[in-house]
Amino acid sequence: MSATESIKCSNNCFFSLIETKIAEGKSVKFRVKGNSMYPFLRDGNDLVILEKCSTDSLKPMDVILFRYRGIYILHRIIKREGMRLLIQGDGVISAIEQCTVDDVIGKVVKVRRSSGKTISVDSWRWILLSRLWRCSEIIRVLFLKLNSFAVRKTRVACRKSSFTATKYR
Repeated sequence: MSATESIKCSNNCFFSLIETKIAEGKSVKFRVKGNSMYPFLRDGNDLVILEKCSTDSLKPMDVILFRYRGIYILHRIIKREGMRLLIQGDGVISAIEQCTVDDVIGKVVKVRRSSGKTISVDSWRWILLSRLWRCSEIIRVLFLKLNSFAVRKTRVACRKSSFTATKYR
């Protein structure tokens, strides 16, 4: 398979392949699916670039791919207690996952926006915004609830609009 070739397969097949490539020391990239890391990672728009990492290097604020109850999740470490990690998506208000450092497959090192701009997660801007987002719980909760409300309103408006268009044909 060439460096630019794309394949289609099930999630388990896909992440198994990702896990193998990272274990071989290769960096991998894939498009983000889902809103659990919004606003930092955007569904269907952003690509993440992951690399292998040592268990000692894992720290709070790192975004990692890990195995959790038979599925693969890409979320942020919010706390480390020895070998145990507490993890939460940036777009998640209450749910927190737990795993061990052995469940970690790789760490996000860069994000490529749909505009083509590549952002290093080691950049001062990414670090500052990530820390502010995680520390401002009240603002984070309000923003996510307002965003969720706006998305629902937009979906309802789109459904009504398409219903009306269909009705008059």
